[in-house]
Amino acid sequence: MAKKSIVEYVCNQCGAVYPKWQGKCDSCEQWNTIEEEKLQGGGFSILPNKKKGEMIEFVPLSGNAQTYDRLKTNIKEIDRVTGGGLVPGSAILVGGDPGIGKSTLLLQVCAGVANLSKDYECFYISGEEAIDQVRIRAQRLGLANSPVKLASTTEVKDIVATVEKANPTVVIIDSIQTMYLENVESTPGSVSQVRACAYELIKLAKRKGFVLFLVGHVTKQGAIAGPRILEHMVDTVLYFEGERGHHFRILRAVKNRYGATDEIGVFEMQDKGLVEVENPSALFLAERQGNVSGSCVFAGIEGSRPVLVEIQALVSQSGYSSPKRAVVGWDSNRLAMVLAVLEARCGMNFSSQDVYLNIAGGLKISEPAADLAVAMAVISSLTNKPLPADMVVFGEIGLSGEIRAVTQPSLRLKEACKLGFSNAIVPTSFGKEKKSDIMSYYEIGNVNRLINWFN
Repeated sequence: MAKKSIVEYVCNQCGAVYPKWQGKCDSCEQWNTIEEEKLQGGGFSILPNKKKGEMIEFVPLSGNAQTYDRLKTNIKEIDRVTGGGLVPGSAILVGGDPGIGKSTLLLQVCAGVANLSKDYECFYISGEEAIDQVRIRAQRLGLANSPVKLASTTEVKDIVATVEKANPTVVIIDSIQTMYLENVESTPGSVSQVRACAYELIKLAKRKGFVLFLVGHVTKQGAIAGPRILEHMVDTVLYFEGERGHHFRILRAVKNRYGATDEIGVFEMQDKGLVEVENPSALFLAERQGNVSGSCVFAGIEGSRPVLVEIQALVSQSGYSSPKRAVVGWDSNRLAMVLAVLEARCGMNFSSQDVYLNIAGGLKISEPAADLAVAMAVISSLTNKPLPADMVVFGEIGLSGEIRAVTQPSLRLKEACKLGFSNAIVPTSFGKEKKSDIMSYYEIGNVNRLINWFN
């Protein structure tokens, strides 16, 4: 007897499911994104009604836990982001903008693992490119002689049958949106296809014990395309960030069941592929010009790594009734808050000024510890008075104008000392930390004292 098809209506942006079609998705509030999808047997393994479940066995929370021997990739930045290496049996989802270098990076990872030992079998399965196209990239990267097994297919059934008879160490699927499962009546890239294909591949990786990389497309908003459940199914989610106008890329971990989140790996895009950057602070400050107003060096923390970046601000007279606020690399709402505090607590007026803010180098900063550095850069541009070239700044600004403490101040200043900075503006609570004789510290408890630096 043929399986009965189940019809459902799924939003191709957020994965919300509806019993009937409607023009607007109530979840993501997008129009014309709901599509009809048919699932034979539901797309997943559905148990017959006659079959009864078996009793499960519970164990105490205490006991001997399995330890994982991590697999080194021969690329230090990858090992850093994943928490010290790849865990066998884990599934890693890698997302990023088109052309950012996802395929290049994973081909380098695959070749790096394959070159470690003859016992390591590494499969690179491409659903977007022909074999000749991948070979051309491998020749450009100098990896043509690496023992990587290459294939081009989109049939998940064929991939599962092949991997079942092999013993791979790493399997890379490029990309999950091109994979196809025949028992799901929808086109490749749809919500049901992505969910079902990922389910089958992740289940196989857990059973066979190999590391599975899934390349994911992103939407125009920057989120990974397909159902949100895809990010819940995998063990690690990595975002590959960067601007095409810049020569470096940031690999950021936003989820990691085997390590810390918010770790970053820094790579530089060169003719022969992605080259890891051991000292990203020196890279971000390489083209910095001293004695320029509107420039301030921020000592930040990305995961466990201290990073120094230059924050640039430009304040100019507005030619429009409504002044412009343009932000690159930071939260625009956060900038609006900082400007409001400076107006209310310091008596400054930005109502007739255009304010432009840029994180030099293209790095995206999310921590509130950059508030004080942003305020210093904005005031410096407004007064046209530069800050000392050997000064770093960090601190969070509250709505009442107070400067709040931030995490790991000693680690931030230690990185600044390495790069030759001798002065720092820090919150007053830093007095409790162990100080160094190398740097001079200026503690500030309220934004009112910022004006003293420009008088």
